[in-house]
Amino acid sequence: MNVELIVVGKTDSKEVAQLVEEYKQRIGFYTRFGISVIPDVKNTRSMSEPQQKRAEGEAILKLLLPSDYVVLMDERGAQPTSEEFAEWLQKRMASGCKRLVFVIGGPYGFSQEVYDRASGKIALSKMTFSHQIVRAIFAEQLYRAFTIINNEPYHHK
Repeated sequence: MNVELIVVGKTDSKEVAQLVEEYKQRIGFYTRFGISVIPDVKNTRSMSEPQQKRAEGEAILKLLLPSDYVVLMDERGAQPTSEEFAEWLQKRMASGCKRLVFVIGGPYGFSQEVYDRASGKIALSKMTFSHQIVRAIFAEQLYRAFTIINNEPYHHK
């Protein structure tokens, strides 16, 4: 199974980018893991929030394949524990899913078209995080899930 993370906008923080890259390399030990960055929408000051979400949504949808299992990182999604996320991930792998795609949207979330395309939603916390720092948190949790699946000592109960 291939895992893809689609994110809207580049990371301004060199430190966050380095942390994401570190976890990307670690995850690569377990599965193919790629990150696709959609450029920030231009001229957002002249756009309404729905217009910005629609423009980002069109760019997200262009990167998806019909067979993709798409999971949105969304504050209204399920809030699994790390162990529950690992179990869920293992089920996706066993199901024959070829490409599992996680999507982190822009600052306003997703367009309705992206919600309609999604197979599920996951929230990392009830707290709000910037869409940039979520990348590092998600990458760490994905790595943690693979270590749990493989009974490695990274995760402590």
